[in-house]
Amino acid sequence: MAKNQSEVRSVFTANGKRNVKTAKPSNAFTHPLLLGSILPLLLVVVWEGLCRLEVFPSYQLPAPSVILSTIVEMATDGTLWGHVGITSYRVLMGFLLGTAAAILLGALVGFYKHAEALFDPLIQAFRSIPSLAWVPLFILWMGIGEPSKIAMIAVGVFFPVYLNIVSGIGGVDRKLIEVGKIYGLNTFQLVRRIILPASLPSFLVGLRSGLGLGWMFVVAAELMGASQGLGYLLVVGQNTLAPETIIASIVLFAVIGKLSDWILKILETRTLHWQDRAAKS
Repeated sequence: MAKNQSEVRSVFTANGKRNVKTAKPSNAFTHPLLLGSILPLLLVVVWEGLCRLEVFPSYQLPAPSVILSTIVEMATDGTLWGHVGITSYRVLMGFLLGTAAAILLGALVGFYKHAEALFDPLIQAFRSIPSLAWVPLFILWMGIGEPSKIAMIAVGVFFPVYLNIVSGIGGVDRKLIEVGKIYGLNTFQLVRRIILPASLPSFLVGLRSGLGLGWMFVVAAELMGASQGLGYLLVVGQNTLAPETIIASIVLFAVIGKLSDWILKILETRTLHWQDRAAKS
């Protein structure tokens, strides 16, 4: 009995011993950055070749070199940084607002069964509403200024973060909670030492999913009378019959979205360094 208690107590000991992992020899050819660049570079090369062979007409699909020169030209005259800056600001503010609301409501629903029965059906109904359906309503309520755009993005961020928080809390092993109660942990200690670490992986996945949806919703948000932003460039390219402007905006969305997801991936890796994950071959 004493041996079993000592084993359980070690789970809650902050200064427990860590397993020493043997570092595998690194291979430059299998570096994630190098491997992840193969397909994009191959796509660009094939795309450029097909355009130079005039397989695709330039007024429909311009070559990557033309798109790159369009981006460089906007960067040179300074217009690019204004569009990128305002779009990134809108996504950041909407992400923070949507995440804060999701944490509060998701924690409430995850911890209390009656709160789930009260709030979850309505939230799931709202989740089924298409993003563009919110546009006229937000314009009517808040006008075409920044609040309506940020609220639109916050709606997109809210749902995946909320779902992952509720799923993470609901997936905590109840045996761990019972063991914590046996050792006299109060509610705050249970949350800090058991529930939060166990639900953190799901929460971080929800953050990445929410950020991805935030970049999708910003396009719909910038259709609401925006005069700046990458979504605005899409409309300008459409109205001026300039496919290079449209594709340049899409490429910028992809690059900035990937960089922001990369930041969250680094945060996830460092936060979950204690996990004993299965090695990938």
